[in-house]
Amino acid sequence: MHTSLTDEETIRQLLPSQPNQCFETLYSRYVNKVYRRCLSMTKDAEKAEDFTHDIFLKVFSKLDAFQERSSFSTWLYSIAFNYCSDQLRLAKRFSFAPMEEGINQALPDLQEAQLHEETVLVVKEAIATLSVNERTLLRLKYEDSMSINELAELYNLKPSAVKMRLKRSREKVQQFCAQQYGH
Repeated sequence: MHTSLTDEETIRQLLPSQPNQCFETLYSRYVNKVYRRCLSMTKDAEKAEDFTHDIFLKVFSKLDAFQERSSFSTWLYSIAFNYCSDQLRLAKRFSFAPMEEGINQALPDLQEAQLHEETVLVVKEAIATLSVNERTLLRLKYEDSMSINELAELYNLKPSAVKMRLKRSREKVQQFCAQQYGH
């Protein structure tokens, strides 16, 4: 096994000529960490195992597209987080409750749901007013849960610069929303 090589060196050197060795090396380095991340999100050992397997299949099918804009581990963890989030969101969308339970909850929740939907639309409009870079940074931070340090590494910035950009983007969204609600 090529344990002395960094992840990036492993990919550069082994992927073209020895893809199985490349996959095996990276898999053995990260399988436990990815599994723990999946387990912490799903709270279900069997699901976490399935998700870990699916994530590595996805990563290995896209490995030749890895461009080293961030470290391999950051790239892998963001794929793992997004995959788990998507699967949990899908599961929630398709979960079924007994009919009576749904009817009893539906009436009082209708106004709250309508208000929530209106708020979501205003926030989406606000985000649409941001630049592509501002939107991307907010999504990576709040949807993909990347840390300030991961974002700094990805954008080749200091953490303080990332924090300031996030703060300015949030303020723009808040100002837009305040204007829409007449505050």
